[in-house]
Order: sequence, then structure tokens, then C-alpha cells
Amino acid sequence: MSTSTNAQKLPEAFTDFKPSIKVASPGRINLIGEHTDYNNGFVMPTAIDKKIYFEFKENGTDSTCRIYSATYNAYLEFDHNNLSISEKSWENYVLGVTNEIKVLGKSLKGFDCIIKSDLSTGAGISSSAALECGFASGLNALFDLGLSKVEITQLSQKAEHNFVGNKCGIMDQYASVMSKQDHIILLDCESLHAEYIPADFKSCKLLLLNTNVSHNLADSEYNTRRQECEAAVEVIQKKYPEVKSLRDVNLEMLEEFKAELEGKQYQRARYVIEENERVINATTAIKAGELNEFGGLMYGSHDGLQHNYEVSCPELDFLVEFSRDKDYIYGSRMMGGGFGGCTINLIEADKIDEYVAEAAEAYFKKFNIKLDTIAVSPSEGTIVEKL
Repeated sequence: MSTSTNAQKLPEAFTDFKPSIKVASPGRINLIGEHTDYNNGFVMPTAIDKKIYFEFKENGTDSTCRIYSATYNAYLEFDHNNLSISEKSWENYVLGVTNEIKVLGKSLKGFDCIIKSDLSTGAGISSSAALECGFASGLNALFDLGLSKVEITQLSQKAEHNFVGNKCGIMDQYASVMSKQDHIILLDCESLHAEYIPADFKSCKLLLLNTNVSHNLADSEYNTRRQECEAAVEVIQKKYPEVKSLRDVNLEMLEEFKAELEGKQYQRARYVIEENERVINATTAIKAGELNEFGGLMYGSHDGLQHNYEVSCPELDFLVEFSRDKDYIYGSRMMGGGFGGCTINLIEADKIDEYVAEAAEAYFKKFNIKLDTIAVSPSEGTIVEKL
């Protein structure tokens, strides 16, 4: 059982709170490679310099866990020996992590935790993975559980599957925990092999434009896309049993089954195969400093997400189109699960203010919605401090 309230003041249990563990867990961006992670493909994420902060201490009880969100002035109390799914979405991330730690046979005691965040929710910068991984990392340190960083990413992913109900890939959790300062990651989501690439964008910076919309299709359609991809794989496996995922399929092979694939399965599979190729080509372009080439791949990614994978929305499409004729913007694309959130833009640093003002005016005129901006830098993954 759990008890949750919208606290109006700091709960009494936290008035003399002195933490023994502090954790800083970052959000993430993904430069290219969207919806490829759960298809065992390639992605190119990195953590960012916007984080969720945790403070932990043992509270002297056997199993009472008390969590206070300073950002949302909300309080959650539960018994880690009696866990169940909550009706409140944010609670399921921490309940799910606690459950997965118990599933691994790890021993917990009672603890208190204060959470503060400077991550925007709904922006597609993976505040959920930051919450899961930061919480798991804190419990790992507080109770000396001996979990590796990779184990933390994997149990956090399972928490999202089993308690939140979102069948996400591993990218968000991996980037939040495993990133390195001033680098981006070429991550193979099948083997979890990671190559760290210096994030050298010359005179450019990465700019997020937040649409401030979150269409209610996002969660249901995310799982539907995964099902469509898996259904396409099942058809292909009848002739090619060695195929385990769309990672093992090329365009020539896909064409053999075009008539057999139902509904949108062909379009979904084609997007994933092409996006994997774009990620590999983007790696070459970034290493060579070819920002125009990389930017073109970003636009190609958005076009595929808009037309073949169909996870964009009018607000995202408008912002990407608005950027296309600007010679100081090299590339733009929607980022994240889709149906809202941010576009990610590679833009000359000295043009940011000018462009933001112009884009914000046009966006408000079109949709009557204010545009938020987030300038981000590639950052270190989750940091744990023992006090």
C-alpha cells in the first residue's frame, strides 16, 4: 500500500533532514535515431546539463519509504514490502524502481528521499529516465547494493515497462547514466556497445524548441508502433528465421514482403531501417566535421518520422519547416516519442536569440501557444556523492 498527498508544506519527517547520499541525474537529448532503440538499432543520445537532484538517508525503519517532491510539493509514503501500481503517474517510476530492486533479491530498509528537478516534463528530454535512474542510483549507494551502472539502466527500463506500462527501449536510461561530458554516444541497442564521440559542433550549439503541447496519443501510439514493428518481423521470420528484429532487415529484404505486410507495417519498418542507416552516416559526418551533411540527415529523420512512422504533429512540423530556409541552421527534427515535445536544432550560436524571437512570434501567430527554448550542452551521466 502507498499513501500520497499534495503536501502544502514540508512534511514533518523532513524538517531536520540531513542526507547521506546526493545524486544528480540528467535528462537526455537524442541527436538522431528515434524509435530505433526498441528495434535493437542505433541511436545517438547524450545526457544534458539539466538534471533531477535527489537526497537520501536511512530513516531507522525496516520498510517505510517516504518521498517528498520539492518541485511539485507532493508526498509519497509506501512500504517496500507491499508495493502496488499507483494511480498517479510520477509515483510509478519510483515504485517501479523499488520493485525491480526487490525482484533482483536486493535488501532494502526504510529511507527518506527529497527530489528537486530543473527538467521540463513533457518536453521529450526524458525526465522519466532521469527520475528512474537517479532514484535507483541513490538506493544503490545508500544500501550498498553492488549494482553496476548497466544494471541500473536495465532495471530502470524494466520499471517503466512493468509499473508505468510504457514499453520503452534502453536509450533514455543508458544516456542518463552512461554519458560522458562533452561527448555524444553512438549506442548499439542490441549489444549495448557504446562509442563516445567528441561533441564538436564548431560554432554551433544545440537548441531545443519546446512546442508546449503533449497530444494524448503519445503513450498509446508509442506501444502501437512497437507492435507494428514486431508484427513486421514475424512476417519476415517465416522466410528468414535468423531475423530477430528490424536490425537484421535491409531494404532489399523488406521489399520482398511489401505485399504481405498489413496496414502500416511496411511504412514503419522502412522508416526504422532507413533511420539506422542515417545514424551510421551521421557518425561519419560528425567525426569529419561535416555539419551540413549531418544536418541533412536530421531533416531526413524528421521527414521519416512525419510521413512513414507518423509520430509527429502539426506543431513540430511547423517548427521544422520554419527552420529549413535559414542558412545558419544546419538541421532540425522532432525529438523523443512524438506527438509533442521539442524539436532539436543545430544552429550557429550567435544567431540563437534572433532565431528564437522570430520563431516564437510565428509559432504564437499560428497556434496561439508560447514557445519555450532550452539551450543544452552534452553532459556527464548520473553522479552520486556520499556525504
